[in-house]
Amino acid sequence: MTSWPAGVGREIHPELDSTNAEALRQAAAGETGPVWICALRQTAARGRRGRAWAMAEGNFAASLLMRPPGALAQRSFVAALGLLDAMVAVTGRPELFALKWPNDVLLSGGKVAGILLETGGPAGRPPALVIGIGVNLAAAPEAGALEPGAVVPASLRGATGIAIGPEEFLDLLAPAVDVWEERLSDEGFAPLRSAWLARATRIGEEITARLPDRAITGRFETIDATGALVLATDGGRVVLPAADIHFPSPRSEAGHAARH
Repeated sequence: MTSWPAGVGREIHPELDSTNAEALRQAAAGETGPVWICALRQTAARGRRGRAWAMAEGNFAASLLMRPPGALAQRSFVAALGLLDAMVAVTGRPELFALKWPNDVLLSGGKVAGILLETGGPAGRPPALVIGIGVNLAAAPEAGALEPGAVVPASLRGATGIAIGPEEFLDLLAPAVDVWEERLSDEGFAPLRSAWLARATRIGEEITARLPDRAITGRFETIDATGALVLATDGGRVVLPAADIHFPSPRSEAGHAARH
């Protein structure tokens, strides 16, 4: 097993309201990290745009508190690539996994993991970054609890029969994320962009990007040098730094990752 990254803290909590909330509290108190904060149970977990994140027993919830240089949003790709590597290390089956812009990991077409980036810290200081990660290791939430158009959830155990605990998974995830963070720091975003595109789902296909005030449908062309989504629409090329992505119809994503 890859060793725990040097200089990175590790906290395991039996229960928290949410690992992101705890990381933000620590950031507000002046903690800069890097430190992983993992909870075996969450009582008030949340996802993007404040949505509830259901956490079944045995699932994974952790947040990385750090104060990185450069573009904070690109750490979503650091986390996604590290997640993918950790899951491949567990299963030995890279063909099962794909990446969905901007922050999800898919397993045989179902959402197995999500990432939530938040910032915080004392006023007047550069913000600390919190990367929250939830993984359905043991069980997936009921599909009926999801918003319309959301990707159907999946769990690692349900899809592969492989059981792994949260602490053991963290010990695989932290080194994997550290590898991509070092590459970003040393080489810039280009190698991460290439690696992400190599496992991205739906490239070249029609998708819908939903914004707070409108929805834009177009062909998923690529991501640009900053990580923004690039859509080819009837009205021209559209570049979106943030959006919720919806697919036109359900299908399996395994084996459909584009390679660039």
